[in-house]
Amino acid sequence: MNADDQKKAAAIRALDYVKPGMKLGLGTGSTAEHFVRALGERVKQGLEVVGVPTSERTGKLAASLGIPLSNLDDTPHLDITVDGADELDRQLRLIKGGGGALLREKIVATASDQMIVIADASKLVETLGAFPLPVEVIPFGATVTARKIAEVASAFGCSGKMSRRADEYGEPFFTDSENFIYDCAFGKIPDPDGLAAALNRIPGVVDNGLFIGIAALAIVGTPSGTDIIETK
Repeated sequence: MNADDQKKAAAIRALDYVKPGMKLGLGTGSTAEHFVRALGERVKQGLEVVGVPTSERTGKLAASLGIPLSNLDDTPHLDITVDGADELDRQLRLIKGGGGALLREKIVATASDQMIVIADASKLVETLGAFPLPVEVIPFGATVTARKIAEVASAFGCSGKMSRRADEYGEPFFTDSENFIYDCAFGKIPDPDGLAAALNRIPGVVDNGLFIGIAALAIVGTPSGTDIIETK
């Protein structure tokens, strides 16, 4: 199976964990969209669930497929969240945010009893960091905040180009919460746990794309099927 087929296989297997009446967090990104589409087919067949999307894009897709939707204010407790990852290791530490929705994704994931990650085999790595780490910052004083990010990262053995994300027109990219994202090409993150905590102590940083201690299970599509990785 190619990468897209692996994503589909992981997404479809994630449906095994969905039970009638569940309240589900719906992730953002290409792999999560496979899950949302597969879930939409089950809803058409009579499955009763409620979804809480992690982005405007996911919300529009889910609504178009007839999936009943809510939000965290009205549905503050979720059973599971199914979402993709830009990278994951075997300790189920993740880098997310390539699609720009890391803040909402983390809020929804931590409102759930369980986060299930779905990914193709290329996303599973020994050491996080090859995928640039997204850090969401408020626009006010963003240049100063970016300098602080670089200083903190250096203290944790991370260095590399940092760039403020732009949209398809070359203008500053804004998240759904109207913040900037800085993509940090560190290459390798020796201490993801420490770096994640330190970045979030910087004034101006809203959150970062390291998901530590959040995912409980990962379904990884492989050329021959799917593998399950669980926290010990």
